[in-house]
Amino acid sequence: MKFSLSDFCFRIFVLVFLLFSFNQSDGQTIRGVFSGQPNQPIKLKGYEGFDTYVIDSAVTDEKGSFDLSYSKEDEGMGYLVSADGRAFFVVLCGEPIELKGADLALPETIELMAGKENNLFKQYAAEHGRREQTLSAWDYLEKIYRLDSLFRSYEDSRQFIFKEKRRIQAEDSLFLASLPKNSYVSWYLPIRKLIGSASVIAQFRPDEIPTAISSFRAVDYMDERLSKSGMLNDLMESHFWLIENSGRSLDSVYLEMKISIDCMIQNLKSDEKKLNEIGNQLFKLLERSSLFAASEHLSLRLLNDSSCTLNHDLAARLESYRAMKKGNSAPEIEFRGDVLAPAYEAGKIPEKLSDVNSNYTVVIFGASWCPQCPVELSQMIRKYPAWKAHNVEVVFVSLDDSKQAFKSFASVFPFISICDYKKWESPNVKKYHVFATPTIYLLDHKQEILLRPHSVSQLDSWIDWYLLKRNK
Repeated sequence: MKFSLSDFCFRIFVLVFLLFSFNQSDGQTIRGVFSGQPNQPIKLKGYEGFDTYVIDSAVTDEKGSFDLSYSKEDEGMGYLVSADGRAFFVVLCGEPIELKGADLALPETIELMAGKENNLFKQYAAEHGRREQTLSAWDYLEKIYRLDSLFRSYEDSRQFIFKEKRRIQAEDSLFLASLPKNSYVSWYLPIRKLIGSASVIAQFRPDEIPTAISSFRAVDYMDERLSKSGMLNDLMESHFWLIENSGRSLDSVYLEMKISIDCMIQNLKSDEKKLNEIGNQLFKLLERSSLFAASEHLSLRLLNDSSCTLNHDLAARLESYRAMKKGNSAPEIEFRGDVLAPAYEAGKIPEKLSDVNSNYTVVIFGASWCPQCPVELSQMIRKYPAWKAHNVEVVFVSLDDSKQAFKSFASVFPFISICDYKKWESPNVKKYHVFATPTIYLLDHKQEILLRPHSVSQLDSWIDWYLLKRNK
């Protein structure tokens, strides 16, 4: 078959047009002018789970103009960030966005010239904030009119406050209900509202706590929109913070947390990657908040469920909790390698942990190369004289692999310091399931684990309360 020159040109034109159309539909642009930021670098960043990444970058021209682009894979929440860290959030939902303003540091000057969902996001953010402030004021007044004998008899005023609160809440709900169906903001804003309202509900509207907790449990962690939202960490923190501050007894708090943990695991079981990522982050959150009964439940739930496939790092972290949880007996530590013990006479230095004659022993694993260890150990040096006076001893187990580094680092410590220069392969490190530094344990005279503090401050608070104040 032969083609004429005109047919050939026409076919080339159609091919170019199709390619151009495909590229146009696959991505969108963000155009803007920040008049107060000429010739400045600017980046568009997005979210992937608990991390952020750079989607695109540019340098503004002499007028502050810039062009950035994003693709369908980037859709979710994003933010523009300048070289000095100033940020402005945008909804990446497949629509072109146009901005105009003075500076990222002055968000009130920024106008959205184009971008329907972004305008709805900006409008709700502004209006919802004002509604919440007003509701808090009405909550405060309602409490006064309910409890203060000077105002308790003014039933009309109480009824007015009640009706006004309901009007404001209905107005907020009506705005959310009016959002375009299947739009990103119609999914995002109710969850962001739930996260933001946790502290207000706990303080002023405790009757809403059960509903809010149920809403947290109903969130689908398998929804891809959530991993692109930047809300994952806030969502978990607010969820468990609300349970912790719900006014329940401690036993009831832990029961509610276990129910929430089970809901999350059940939701995530079909996705190994998400289960490990979110499970690991939740474990860190519970440990950081000293919610040890909840972190124990999470550990055992994941380790004992054969349908949960855990990666090596998470499995090791959880196994360390199971093996070294509060109430368990801590393994023996052999004082091999180099031992520094300035408080002991030559020939009387303990040879193992059980030889240490004290009512309580703090065991801390660390190293000179650990960024946080100098901070924690400096605090420990300052606290040690008071601890020692109440029969609390400290044993520092170093993961250094250099004699010079160990002795330079530990020579100033007034307590026992040991190092076998085997780093992570040290038998002591392996027996204690240490996977990060610093790792701290508080043991009693029988080497039973009393506490797994995450900082010297937390440890000192325990010692101050249980040993000092209670014994006065």
